[in-house]
Amino acid sequence: MSTFPPGAEDPSPGYAPSDRERWAEEDPASRRTAFTRDRARVLHCGALRRLAGKTQVLVAGESDIPRTRLTHSLEVAQVSRELGAALGCDADVVDVAGLAHDLGHPPFGHNGEDALNTIADCCGGFEGNAQTFRILTRLEAKVMGAGRSAGLNLTRASLDACTKYPWPKRADEKKYGTYPDDLEVFDWVRATSPNPGPCIEAQVMDWADDVAYSVHDVDDGIQLGHLRPEEMVDSAEVVAVARRCIDWYLPEADEQELVAALFRLQALPVWVKSFDGSMTAMVAVKRMTSSLIGRFCTAAENATREAYGGRNLTRYSASLVVPRQTRIEVAMMKAIAAHYVMLRPGVDASYREQRDLLHDVSESLWETGESGLEPWLRPMWRQAESDEARKRVLVDQLA
Repeated sequence: MSTFPPGAEDPSPGYAPSDRERWAEEDPASRRTAFTRDRARVLHCGALRRLAGKTQVLVAGESDIPRTRLTHSLEVAQVSRELGAALGCDADVVDVAGLAHDLGHPPFGHNGEDALNTIADCCGGFEGNAQTFRILTRLEAKVMGAGRSAGLNLTRASLDACTKYPWPKRADEKKYGTYPDDLEVFDWVRATSPNPGPCIEAQVMDWADDVAYSVHDVDDGIQLGHLRPEEMVDSAEVVAVARRCIDWYLPEADEQELVAALFRLQALPVWVKSFDGSMTAMVAVKRMTSSLIGRFCTAAENATREAYGGRNLTRYSASLVVPRQTRIEVAMMKAIAAHYVMLRPGVDASYREQRDLLHDVSESLWETGESGLEPWLRPMWRQAESDEARKRVLVDQLA
């Protein structure tokens, strides 16, 4: 806990007073910095706890080995905090972004997100990142402002750091950061942003997310037996993974450079070549994951420092630089998990059941109306002036 006097300026170099502002006024007296208070609010919120029951790649509860959205978010926060601090970002701001980045993801991961996007078609669609912003600024119970909930009422800098896609829905972008219903707060957050892109803290969080899940999804796949490392020495298998990478992650990439990237990773001394479930084998997997995270983050840190020097890099003073070779290696790690885990035999039937379940619950809630909603959502249902607005409230509960 910080010990500077209540009301004193937060000791966070590179951040302006406007970065510490909150949308709803509060008593600023605290022995903690504004950003430390933000981190505590996210860490203690209900939306973070709910991630324990949500899928990362595998079904939550299938085993005690695989990550859930909660454990993944804790890992992203740790990677964000270390990389951000090394670049001069406020450690709590990037920690907040890591903790909060998946709050809006619904049950069943991206499969659930696709189902909810269909369900919410009449009210503007569903997007996990926009839902995260809605949770932080409206749906979480912490502060009231202007006659309605202000959510966690985080500072401008922390909310901006949580915004990977700082624009509303538009035709040329699949991803976006806010629904029309939340534009007032979104515009307030972005009022001091000098360009339309994300701040460096959001870029750090985004890269930490890519690094963490690219490595940990492979870790989970190996330990659960869905991915056998010895299979990936076959050239045909490597090419299949490279083609999956082009289809899902890097359509502009050349197949040969992707193949070379995987062979480069396999040549590392820490790369796990087989797994038998023994303690020695589990230690080897953990050594590989730690080494790869270090490799990918150090490459980004060094390239960014080479571009901008040793000063504190905060807000819009710099952009994260990730070498192409490193981006390709991370993309191939993601493609390994996609090829062997997400698309493993028999999984399509499970995905269909998940989508059907969400559609069935949605129809049931719509028929039930207000009485089927959580008590805190019922006033929003009653105040809604159209079926479209009521559908948004229903989707809030489903998500």
